[in-house]
Amino acid sequence: MKNVLERANEIVQERGKSYGHPFEDYSRTAQMWSAILGVHITADQCIKCMIAVKLSRLSKTPDHQDSIDDLAGYSWCLDEVVKKMKGEPDVQGS
Repeated sequence: MKNVLERANEIVQERGKSYGHPFEDYSRTAQMWSAILGVHITADQCIKCMIAVKLSRLSKTPDHQDSIDDLAGYSWCLDEVVKKMKGEPDVQGS
């Protein structure tokens, strides 16, 4: 049986194949949210909002495994985005 980090890694890797590096993926989403809301949203803010959605859902169903796995995945994505924003090299090849 896989642990939460193993499951999150699989999810993030699969999403990366479809949507690209988290920085590009969440930058696109942030641009759309910015247009809708009329305020500038960054990729890291977008991910933090998605984390808030999962935390909200977990407050209702604290044992929902999908939300727990997603939290780990969003944390990984946030780390990747922050590194990219700082100009750090992409060592994981995603």
